[in-house]
Amino acid sequence: MSLSSLLAAMPGAVSQGVMWGVMVLGVYITFRVLDVADLTVDGSFSLGSCTCAALVMGGVDPVLALLIAILAGLAAGFVTGFLHTVFEIPAILAGILTQIALYSINIRIMGRANLPMLKVETVIDRVTGWIPVNKTVASLILGVLIVAAVIGILYWFFGTEIGCALRATGNNEYMVRSLGASTKFMKLLGLMVSNGLVALSGALVAQSQGYGDVNSGTGAIVIGLASIVIGEVIFGKRFSFAYKLASVVVGSVIYRIVIAFVLQAGLSTDDLKLLTALVVAVALAIPTVVKKWKMKKLVSAPAVPNGEDKQP
Repeated sequence: MSLSSLLAAMPGAVSQGVMWGVMVLGVYITFRVLDVADLTVDGSFSLGSCTCAALVMGGVDPVLALLIAILAGLAAGFVTGFLHTVFEIPAILAGILTQIALYSINIRIMGRANLPMLKVETVIDRVTGWIPVNKTVASLILGVLIVAAVIGILYWFFGTEIGCALRATGNNEYMVRSLGASTKFMKLLGLMVSNGLVALSGALVAQSQGYGDVNSGTGAIVIGLASIVIGEVIFGKRFSFAYKLASVVVGSVIYRIVIAFVLQAGLSTDDLKLLTALVVAVALAIPTVVKKWKMKKLVSAPAVPNGEDKQP
């Protein structure tokens, strides 16, 4: 592995990390805010990718295709939320059911498993027409702008009355219920917003890579969790809500850089799933290990007797 090849891979890794960061923000809403493990993510990411590819190839404006992909993601989140809140199916199982159904739906949308976006204009092409840069840099610029807009909107939304109620539902839904708010509606809303962002990320990645694929979301939930944990381990959970949102996006970028570094080092792409699992396991274990080490150090510290005489 040469330094030049590693540096050459960095812009692509960073741009992909930022675009996948939109997906990570969606996962953060369910995993941290609602305290729910939503496995719809793998399917809704592919749904955004497939919907966007099919629409763009059908002559729809690429920006409009992004908006329609968000609506598709909202619908996927609604299905999961409906199964969970109305029929009281456990959230993790409801997500699995929706994810399985979306595989067939995604193939129906595109008519095939993979759909290249050839000879059509994408938002990336539009950016390169406005700014004289290559597609990698254009993807990075577009991704940063969209991530900044999403973080700003989420920061505003979670500061509203409904947003505060949604955050409170994840902390203590019994208290929220006692105040007269509908926790079922809050969960449904959270799942919809989350999967809408995930689908937007899938649509952005599809236009960046130039194709839609029904398997593009495979392992997305694990990547999202890895990015969240990496961001929290490195930057902590302090400061404002906007800081936390930005940290998980940076965690997504770091994850992509690590993957690029390992691939440049010669690791087979077949081992990426194993690497992802190891990264998540290590990132989850670090806070626990540090906490236990601090507790052990505190317990082993010599106690200072009370009322000890002090020399004048």
